[in-house]
Amino acid sequence: MAQQPVVFIDGEAGTTGLGIRERLSALPVRLHSIDPALRKDRDARKAAMAEADLVVLCLPDAASREAEAMAVELGADAPRLLDASTAFRTDPTWVYGFPELSPEQANAISSAPRVSNPGCYPTGAIGLLRPLIQAGVLPAHYPVCINAVSGYSGGGRQMIEAHERDGGPAFELYGLTLEHKHVPEIHTHAGLTARPLFVPSVGHFAQGMIVSIPLHLSMLEGAPTAADLHDILARHYAGQDHVRVVTADNALSAEALAHSDIMELRVHGTPHTRHALLTARLDNLGKGASGAALQNIRLMLGLS
Repeated sequence: MAQQPVVFIDGEAGTTGLGIRERLSALPVRLHSIDPALRKDRDARKAAMAEADLVVLCLPDAASREAEAMAVELGADAPRLLDASTAFRTDPTWVYGFPELSPEQANAISSAPRVSNPGCYPTGAIGLLRPLIQAGVLPAHYPVCINAVSGYSGGGRQMIEAHERDGGPAFELYGLTLEHKHVPEIHTHAGLTARPLFVPSVGHFAQGMIVSIPLHLSMLEGAPTAADLHDILARHYAGQDHVRVVTADNALSAEALAHSDIMELRVHGTPHTRHALLTARLDNLGKGASGAALQNIRLMLGLS
């Protein structure tokens, strides 16, 4: 019997790490852990890396870069890496871990030594924009405006504690310097040549997300209708298990896909308005984080 691959989660005590650990219980892998008291001990972490076939980095950006350097020091014993931070998402030496990005992306992930797990907001934005740009309907220079709302679980320990202890605000805009760390990722992997304007927000619910992008159809190539945009997305994602293009609704609840690893894409609009609204609904901790990581782990380890 073949030996089970070994996975080490560096940073398994965080929200994403815990989600990945829980999901790994369904896979034929052996999870290697270290004493929690040694979770910041460089030698202990490096020794764990040396024993693993795949290391999942659930760390802040600077710590992920340090961990990559540690892996490089192992030479021929270095494991493959899957990074959940923003440190390497626009690094051309890393493969972007969005399997549905193109027909070739899943194979690229399968063979890559280094894979960057996508961000939650970019998963929705890129999932909507990239197929339309590839199809030549949405110009790469289009002035894209993205609005998004996420559950508070994506905001880290302090935000989670504030909402669960004190109730927190019902709704809050943030990132109003318009320099959110996810903008370069969206800009790069959507295929845009113009920097998108991105306005994130957080609501008083734990898990869930809606990303929305309004479009003026008169500014698109070929005078498409909302139905045409739906058809382009549907063709791109045909046969995919984790991304579904579905019929537009008149109202959407951001919490509807909580605890799911599915993302739903919609095109809203009517012919007489010449406007369309693209929406992506997902769980910020599912397809937006741990669920996406599980997809990439399966591909990297050759698991069905």
